[in-house]
Amino acid sequence: MTRLVESVPNFSEGRRLDVVDKVCAAVESVPGAYLLDRTSDPSHNRSVLTMAGEASPILEALERAFAVAFSEIDMERHTGQHPRIGAVDVVPFVPLGDTKMSDCVELARAFGSRVADRFSVPVYLYGEAASTPDRRRLADVRRGQFEGLKTQIGEPGREPDFGPSKLHPSAGAVAVGARPFLIAYNINLASDDVELAKRIARRIRESSGGLPKVQANGFWIEEIGRAQVSMNLLDFRTTPLWLVWEAVRAEADQDAIELAESELIGLAPLASLLDVADHAGVLATRSTTERLARAADFLKLRDFSPMQALELRLDAVSGR
Repeated sequence: MTRLVESVPNFSEGRRLDVVDKVCAAVESVPGAYLLDRTSDPSHNRSVLTMAGEASPILEALERAFAVAFSEIDMERHTGQHPRIGAVDVVPFVPLGDTKMSDCVELARAFGSRVADRFSVPVYLYGEAASTPDRRRLADVRRGQFEGLKTQIGEPGREPDFGPSKLHPSAGAVAVGARPFLIAYNINLASDDVELAKRIARRIRESSGGLPKVQANGFWIEEIGRAQVSMNLLDFRTTPLWLVWEAVRAEADQDAIELAESELIGLAPLASLLDVADHAGVLATRSTTERLARAADFLKLRDFSPMQALELRLDAVSGR
């Protein structure tokens, strides 16, 4: 049976775009592995690729991308806003179509073992593929980040699932997992008050009693001179995009601060964006293009394209 999967590898490089180009070329060199999106952030010093296809070409494309990243990225020299443990920081597998989560768990474990053996890199399993309950959350796996993991990796309970119990000299470690579709979504405040962004993040995230299935943190984004509430939405059907926007706006209103704009990092399911259009009162009889445009207006999405809807992008690149 064909297993259609998405993978969203995160690389600890968002400033040297020539390096990101090489990683993307490695992915695109594999027939059947479709690179749907690439996003680089210099402040976070991080790039996120979105690819989809059948399991076999996706695994091969990821392995080729690893080879490039490991030869080009030195974690001893890496700095950036985003938490990270390695040159290839995290590799999630996401079921698409009729693929089951159990299929992605199997892929994650097989791929983790495969790259650990080839590259002598420690691999931690997380999410649905986690080997223990305390590793389900990615934040727990990345505790201490690259610098802290240097010493923690030898402690009981911090040993990797695959590979050596020491960091790769330049590439660090990698987290490999399986999870449902995640929307990476940021809201930029019309303010340079990063402490406000952090307070808002604490109030809205699930771990602090806020919105269910929402992870959030606050950052300073140098290139735009604004504070940012950066979020992962783990289940848009539980907490939709429009509700996140309105919750952050309500919190910012308490400090008389407006929301400047928002942005998607990578792609989002078409249904998640049409849900915003429904909330904004756009009739279902309108064209998909118009409904997406109205949804983007509601969220003040920066540089939005309809091709940020996963299904539309996959259809376009694969010729389906």
